[in-house]
Amino acid sequence: FLRVTKQYLPHVARLCLISTFLEDGIRMWFQWSEQRDYIDGTWNCGYFLASIFVFINLFGQLSGCILVLSRNFVQYACFGLFGIIALQTIAYSILWDLKFLMRNLALGGGLLLLLAESRSEGKSMFAGVPTMRESSPKQYMQLGGRVLLVLMFMTLLHFDMNFFSILQNIVGTALIILVAIGFKTKLAALTLVIWLFGINIYFNAFWTIPAYKPMHDFLKYDFFQTMSVIGGLLLVVALGPGGVSMDEKKKEW
Repeated sequence: FLRVTKQYLPHVARLCLISTFLEDGIRMWFQWSEQRDYIDGTWNCGYFLASIFVFINLFGQLSGCILVLSRNFVQYACFGLFGIIALQTIAYSILWDLKFLMRNLALGGGLLLLLAESRSEGKSMFAGVPTMRESSPKQYMQLGGRVLLVLMFMTLLHFDMNFFSILQNIVGTALIILVAIGFKTKLAALTLVIWLFGINIYFNAFWTIPAYKPMHDFLKYDFFQTMSVIGGLLLVVALGPGGVSMDEKKKEW
């Protein structure tokens, strides 16, 4: 799989990763008045501040997506998108909804992996002396990104006694543990990509719901958030788990 896709996979991963920001930025444009009225009604901050909030979301997300896709100032784009996640978490009261909070954290994990990919390795102060891998922030960014990504799958676990749910919980838990500790990481991440994509198509088929129904927007939001986490997992498949992982330690054994 990697031999066939190595030239395209990082680009596909980035596109999937920023898809939720792209969709949300476009939605802010077409639902400007609805979003402004919601923020004003929730926080009683007035139309001006509510409009500023919508503009920051629209401009910040669309400009960040453009920078990521064009591979210009990617680190600044990632920090900007981190800020958008934090802003929306507070503004939409996601902080008190565990499921959506875990999904936002998983989305942040994908951005952390993108930030690690764009970060050039620090050069040694002395010519010919390599930088110690253990001290590289990039390795810990990859570890943090992997751990946060698995939170998305945890929101899909169902605690009932039918066979499919039990199978999904067992297999899913095993896969997320493998990704988190970095053992057989690429294979586990690719399996999670396939699993999440299938679940996403089946449960979040927003195109089957008329656009005027509230469920359409809810499923669409859920669909693109899941696609962004899939993008983060594809980055793990393409780039590997990084230095802080069992796969890397095995090379020393």
